Amino acid sequence: MQYTDYQGFKFSKYHGAGNDFVMINAIKTPINLTDDEVKAICDRRTGVGADGLIMVLPSEKYDFRMKYYNCDGHESTFCGNGGRCIAAFAAEEGLCPQHHEYEAVDGPHKVLLTKNSDNEYMVSITMRDIDSYDLNDQRLIINTGSPHYVTRVENLSRYDVRKHGAEIRNDKRISIDGVNVDFMEIIDNQYNIRTFERGVEDETLACGTGVTASAIAAALWYGGENIDIKTTLATLNVRLKKSGNSIKDIILSGPATHVFDGFYIFAK
Repeated sequence: MQYTDYQGFKFSKYHGAGNDFVMINAIKTPINLTDDEVKAICDRRTGVGADGLIMVLPSEKYDFRMKYYNCDGHESTFCGNGGRCIAAFAAEEGLCPQHHEYEAVDGPHKVLLTKNSDNEYMVSITMRDIDSYDLNDQRLIINTGSPHYVTRVENLSRYDVRKHGAEIRNDKRISIDGVNVDFMEIIDNQYNIRTFERGVEDETLACGTGVTASAIAAALWYGGENIDIKTTLATLNVRLKKSGNSIKDIILSGPATHVFDGFYIFAK
């Protein structure tokens, strides 16, 4: 095999509480990928395998710009766990200090990052303020950078998240473009969630914007402004302030893990 017959790029694999991503540093060298190429890279059998792909791009005002693709190949709205992982990746690449600020599709995000070991980080990012939402006793519809539908269920561990998540995600009465769906249950005084993500079209092990949406739902239903949300593999924290009908000063915190580095090649 002659590498001169191929073209490709260096990447890193990160995950935030099991929500995994392919990371690409495109600051100096532009990388243009088609939807089909992104989908192929994220494929879990024939590609690297990931819930999404994220590029670090230049920014005129901030340390960098985040561009996020779901594993279906399409550019998408903000990803909270991806937003935490890209902060660790950018710092690891030497693109910015540990405390920095970057821009994403939903606006700027400030970062507080602590490196716990060679590949483990604790990352906090600010999230967008919330000025409107649709709440009743059973569900919350809200946009935390991505649109979410949070609902309370029983027997979460045995709940058919894929079936019921797909039904709600594709219900045009709820959203023309579809929503991410979070199923919540209080177990032993702990908020637990499982999430169905649009674009992945399946359950993911965690979802940062879903954790944020679920914490806001918990705050509105039960009270509190410092809320832990347990996902399948980890517990994430959300701090927030309720101000009238608005939710402000939202900070999402949780682990981010550098899994491995690689080089992806395309045949010419």
